[in-house]
Amino acid sequence: MFHPRRTLRALMLPLAAGLALTALPATSAHAASTLNNGGFEADSAGAAAPSGWSEYGDTGASFTESGGHGGSHRLTHWSSSAYKVETYQYLSGLTDGNYKLTAWVRSGGGQKSAYLALKNCGGAEQRTDLPVSADGWIRIVVPVKVTGNQCTISVNSDANAGNWINVDDLTFTSGTTGTSIKGADISSLAKSEAKGGVYRNGSGTAADSLSVLKSSGMNYARLKVWVNPADGYNDKARVLATAKRVKAQGMKLLVDFHYSDFWADPGRQDKPAAWAGHSYSRLKTDVYNHTYDVLHALKAQGTTADMVQVGNEINGGMLWNEGSTSNWTQLAGLLNSGYDAVKAVNASTTVALHLAEGGDLEGTRWWFDSARSHGVKFDAIGLSFYGYWHGTLADFQTTLDDAAARYGKPVFVAETAYPFRLDSEDTHENIIDTSAELVPGYPAGVTGQTRWMNDMMSIVEAVPNGRGLGIFYWEATWTAVNGNGWDPTDAASGNAWENQALFGYDDRALPSTSWFRHR
Repeated sequence: MFHPRRTLRALMLPLAAGLALTALPATSAHAASTLNNGGFEADSAGAAAPSGWSEYGDTGASFTESGGHGGSHRLTHWSSSAYKVETYQYLSGLTDGNYKLTAWVRSGGGQKSAYLALKNCGGAEQRTDLPVSADGWIRIVVPVKVTGNQCTISVNSDANAGNWINVDDLTFTSGTTGTSIKGADISSLAKSEAKGGVYRNGSGTAADSLSVLKSSGMNYARLKVWVNPADGYNDKARVLATAKRVKAQGMKLLVDFHYSDFWADPGRQDKPAAWAGHSYSRLKTDVYNHTYDVLHALKAQGTTADMVQVGNEINGGMLWNEGSTSNWTQLAGLLNSGYDAVKAVNASTTVALHLAEGGDLEGTRWWFDSARSHGVKFDAIGLSFYGYWHGTLADFQTTLDDAAARYGKPVFVAETAYPFRLDSEDTHENIIDTSAELVPGYPAGVTGQTRWMNDMMSIVEAVPNGRGLGIFYWEATWTAVNGNGWDPTDAASGNAWENQALFGYDDRALPSTSWFRHR
């Protein structure tokens, strides 16, 4: 765990905590047409005010110190008592247009707020919060449209005693950023409603969950497909019915083929019972026919899939053992069979390949290097990233950025989630149910859930060259409803995930659905 250098305490003046950052003192603002000293290398460690930058508030809490991201120094906000401070730089003489601020940041968390902002640029202030990352540097971006030839770049902390942030290597360049997918998996919805599940808006009025989610900003739904599941849900007929509701809301549709009658993931890729004993050659035909059949039926009813996953979390391959990664030639044949079926129905549907363990750089490289060398066809890369299992946010950013650059493909988060509480609503133990399992800096609660999703979106938004598409939340509508448990073969099975849905135990949409409105 990082601690600011103790020697700097002697350099700091006593701080008067709680000053409101209400205005910029114009007399001290530094005007320039380009960002000056964005790497904080112009001064030695301990500089109270970095060259080119101005400070406001508890100015003793803003200083440079050794240990930069790219160079030798960085900007730090820290004090032994509560503080509010802003480190800012005023730019004038700008050509109007779209700009983006990029910065590398770290944060120990715990602040009331810690963010980068672009303000006084002619429109609404734009902010990006600093993700909690005590060890690894994370790149974040802030886009803005400049309309008055000027803009103020601002680093802000409203912090408790001992809270800290590091900021380094800021650039302010032409360009823009954003994300196109604000999605959620709603595969549980049809069965939930059939078993009596009720969904309410934030005011407590019973409502169609898809309408509630759409009004929160959701624009893309993900539906899994099983071949012949024991409970009759998540099969072709059910997917067709839910797809009509998705498209009626004006949302796009991702169809997630598991090629199984049951959950498929890195630990289990069982063939459907109907395909048992089939040869590899016949399995290729099975994949093609099943994929084509579902997608053609969707198209025929006017609900064409916008994106398709050929397989779900296929780190070890699919349709074991024939499609295991121990036989890449055969796995490639199965994957390409699925790809060809998707394109035969609709050439513009995006085909994604989906792996779990989104913080595993080497594993992700090995898998997609193997896929590429075996001629596997795909349009996009989806990664699951659960922070309590798959590494740090810095690990995730490294893997996501690398996948986008190495394979030249757009990337997205196929699955992530976070708990809004730890206790269980039903009798089934939740998968994440203790504080020790949580990601440091992200408490179980609406605040932690909201912060997790916004910070994940900030990382996806920062993928270079606009290749970060967005996120699908897993599983937004899976509330605790008797009969809608995890096991399709056991009607009495419970739900281990209701504390990570986007509807609370009172069935109301949670305030954390605000993440759908991220840029």
